[in-house]
Amino acid sequence: MTRQLAPQRYRNPVLDADWPDPDVVRVGADYYLVASSFNRAPGLPILHSRDLVSWEVVARALPQVPPVEHYRIPRHGSGVWAPSLRHHDGLFQLVYPDPDHGIFVLTAEDPRGPWSEPRLLIAGTGLIDPCPLWDDDGRAYLVFGWAHSRSGLMNRLSVVEVTKELDGVLTQPRTVVDGDEIPGCRTLEGPKFYRHDGWYWIFAPAGGVSTGWQSVFRSRDIYGPYEHRVVLAQGSTEVNGPHQGAWVDTPEGEHWFLHFQDRGVFGRVVHLQPMTWDDDGWPVIGSAGEPVPYYARPAQAAVPAEQREPERSDDFKSTELGLQWHWQANPRRDWHALPGDGTLRLRLIPDDLGDLRRIGHVLGQPLPGQPSEWVTSVRLGPAPDGARAGVVVLGTAYAWIGLIQTPGGLHLLCRRSLDGPGEQTLAGATLPPDRDEVELRVKCDVEGLVTFAWRLPGEVEWQSIPSSFAAQPGRWIGADIGLFAAAPLGTPGGNHADWPAAGDDTAAEGYATFRAVGVDVGSGEGRA
Repeated sequence: MTRQLAPQRYRNPVLDADWPDPDVVRVGADYYLVASSFNRAPGLPILHSRDLVSWEVVARALPQVPPVEHYRIPRHGSGVWAPSLRHHDGLFQLVYPDPDHGIFVLTAEDPRGPWSEPRLLIAGTGLIDPCPLWDDDGRAYLVFGWAHSRSGLMNRLSVVEVTKELDGVLTQPRTVVDGDEIPGCRTLEGPKFYRHDGWYWIFAPAGGVSTGWQSVFRSRDIYGPYEHRVVLAQGSTEVNGPHQGAWVDTPEGEHWFLHFQDRGVFGRVVHLQPMTWDDDGWPVIGSAGEPVPYYARPAQAAVPAEQREPERSDDFKSTELGLQWHWQANPRRDWHALPGDGTLRLRLIPDDLGDLRRIGHVLGQPLPGQPSEWVTSVRLGPAPDGARAGVVVLGTAYAWIGLIQTPGGLHLLCRRSLDGPGEQTLAGATLPPDRDEVELRVKCDVEGLVTFAWRLPGEVEWQSIPSSFAAQPGRWIGADIGLFAAAPLGTPGGNHADWPAAGDDTAAEGYATFRAVGVDVGSGEGRA
């Protein structure tokens, strides 16, 4: 997706989709961003930019979320919480928390990989949002927060000394900032550690994901005492709760701050704010401490005319899944096949209990923050009764459209599930006996209202489903749009659903076939 603007400025958000809890590091002229991935796998997406405005996904550092068997099923809201990304002694260092297991570390010489297997640095529950700092004397420290749901503690930041290789703990954690001692401070979390101008700096948000603000703390001693200021808040803008992120400089000496905004069904979108320093040495972010809707681009030798976001469409002509995709749980090798001929094959896993929130083999990506239109097709070959394949918009509630095998033949169905188990049929149609494929269209508007349509291949007019669906966010994430294939629990396994390239009309026995996923996303013009 590109957004046309005057070449000298950009528009926020620079990443208008769910890239939660971003952290950014610069190495030379390259910027790398990492985001939370929670239960989704592969996790820890790594994005690259040369100008802080246009980004592409270049890796997913975590193929499987540990413990691997624990995350074989969707554990919504668990897994990889807010990570940090640093570059030290020639290595990229990724530190992330799992609030149910502890703090993990991965390393790589190249952020595109390969990444090391994650190693457990600190075991425990409730430890969140870690960020390392290597001091001038070579010693290393870790700042982190606490999840009340697991530890009983919250609203405080702690520091612990660790080995410089981040493979061992040297001291007991010490609380360096107690939010309860700061009037009005609540839910202090998401710290990022820096050293600048003789000060230790901790950037940390407070006040809640959708309603809070960004604070900064500084001290001459790593253990405090720390003084503080609020440096970014919603104020008179439309950007609610400007939340945790990353301070980064440019080769030209500019300073910038990337943070997220919680947009509900569209997740935690990423904004870029200019950052300067006042006469007392404190950062000034945005426009006098409020987020900017657009701004002059960071200084670069060559700046493209468009503002570009990561690729969403996929023609499935690769033998590996595109980096835009993730599963809802740790995948198994037999979940899919990509022969490289424009066909994605999804196995009809026989574990379907009628609730798509409970199956891991939904292949998804975040729903864009701008109006979007998704087009594909599905063909379901010979399959057990109850087997289904289609497109789903998935959150705490979901809706799907696709094909289902019944004793009477193939049916087109559109169903939704709202507050719990069980699905409600919105529309249905029986396919002619000689047809086993339908084209599908999913549209989502600026408010997250989803409409579905279908047609038989070769037809021009779409048949719209009369009922719409209000997409819902997931647990700590926005909604996903995904592809799925499943069969009822206990039925014979081994069949697949196929998602082939446009123009492939070869029927494959035992398969459901999907055409390339084409995505059209609005420009964002006119949205506050």
